[in-house]
Amino acid sequence: MKIYEQPTAPSALRVSLFLAEMGIHVERVNVDIRGGENLNESFQAKSLNNKIPVLELDDGTTLCESIAICRYFAEQYPATPSLFGDTPLERAQVEMWQRIVELQGLLVGFQAFRNITGVYKDRENCVEAWGNESKDRLINFLPTLNRQLENCPYIAGEKYSIADITTYVLVKFMAYLDIRLDDTLPNIQSWYTRVSEHPAIQAVLGEQT
Repeated sequence: MKIYEQPTAPSALRVSLFLAEMGIHVERVNVDIRGGENLNESFQAKSLNNKIPVLELDDGTTLCESIAICRYFAEQYPATPSLFGDTPLERAQVEMWQRIVELQGLLVGFQAFRNITGVYKDRENCVEAWGNESKDRLINFLPTLNRQLENCPYIAGEKYSIADITTYVLVKFMAYLDIRLDDTLPNIQSWYTRVSEHPAIQAVLGEQT
């Protein structure tokens, strides 16, 4: 079993933080996405979306999409508490917030970065105006998270979950867009300080330095 990734890429980081939290170690293979290694035929044969990360099982079966990979490991190695929730209500709340943060935060941030910087202009059409609009949408989304954290210690409620991992990755990625947490977002600031101290997060970031 191995994971094809670029370690510092947000989607790969999400899987790494999840696995570290579960104490699971998987062989890693670096893929140079800036250099376009993910566009060659051998990688495309493994990845339906031509993106990282990709999990390759021992029988050759492959899975792409970071949350699908996390769900596979959660099912294969069930733990309590689960990072996807333990009760029907918890699972629904985690799924709800995971989707909200992903669709209104992380993916919007990706659109902003790619279109403003033109980092992949050799392979996609970049529209700077759309990048700036996406950045504004991300900034306008942050108060939603701040309000949620006013009465809850974690994004989806009382327990640390995959929604927190996704939000942590989002907040780290925002630095590339020059978006910082300030005093208008005190609850996110407090939450970020707390989750940054998780041993799993510290371990993964330590490996990347």
